[in-house]
Amino acid sequence: MKKTILEYLGIVVGCTIVSVAFVFFINPYKLVPGGVFGTSIVLHNLFPTVQVGTFGYMIGIPLLIASYFILGKGIGAKTLVASLVSPFLMNLISTLAYPDKESLHALDPSKLAGGCLDMSNDLILSCIIGSVLCGVGEGLIMKCRASSGGSDVVAMIISKFTHMKFSHALLMVDGVVVLLGLLVIGMGLGTGNSGNHSWVLSGYSLICIFMMSQTVAFVVSGSKNNKLMFIITDKNQEDMRDFILKELDRTATVIPSFGLYKKGEKDILMMVVRMHEVDIVTSTVNEFDPNVFVIVTDAYDTFGERWKDFPDKSALTIR
Repeated sequence: MKKTILEYLGIVVGCTIVSVAFVFFINPYKLVPGGVFGTSIVLHNLFPTVQVGTFGYMIGIPLLIASYFILGKGIGAKTLVASLVSPFLMNLISTLAYPDKESLHALDPSKLAGGCLDMSNDLILSCIIGSVLCGVGEGLIMKCRASSGGSDVVAMIISKFTHMKFSHALLMVDGVVVLLGLLVIGMGLGTGNSGNHSWVLSGYSLICIFMMSQTVAFVVSGSKNNKLMFIITDKNQEDMRDFILKELDRTATVIPSFGLYKKGEKDILMMVVRMHEVDIVTSTVNEFDPNVFVIVTDAYDTFGERWKDFPDKSALTIR
């Protein structure tokens, strides 16, 4: 129960961070970072009396329903909470941050928070702060075993019916959203044309998409501190076994193998260690076997005893 409460609290905190990022650093400068809220920003420039969060409801909820009927993905309670809380907080914070309806509809940065957060002349800084904050919030939501849904649902549907790779479909969907932003905002088809060079906002939008994805990956998986090691040796492993089990306090899996060049039997020890343990492991096993061959690579994620708990089976996996 305590874990569940903390996860729901984490989801609310994550949604709050995402909402703050959009309200103060993304929406006022008409950046379009893909996804549901990127599309909402484009639509707001066509219909400025409708808030960005409201468009988030109008797009996000049908996408969740579509994922249920078309993809057969159950809508988890945590994902439903995240999908409902983020647009609500975005509308609430926006209403509080602007002094009147006129500035709210225009998303006028000079009126935002009394004008003390106007970053119109520092778009790159606003882009960086907004995308990093948004990535932190989204990453926190995912770490709490939820998802805010979004363009990934559309990408999954496209992938299902066209057999396109999911990554390519997702890139295409976000690209279409950015292109819509270029047409509506950059080329003045909406009400939010910010000047002769507003087309460059699409470039900032691409920066936002990249930085958000990198930040989400860092928050969810860390800095890839875990390393996967393959130790290939033809010597007796007793010394290595004692070192790994007793001194290093780790474990490993022995995989029998056959050397192609010398045509002799070998063993491959596969183990996961922390990054700071790599040097001590490589130097020690080299003392045991001067001809040892070691491969070190990143372990994207590690589940099981002494590492991370396995994810909840009932959690929605759509991201």
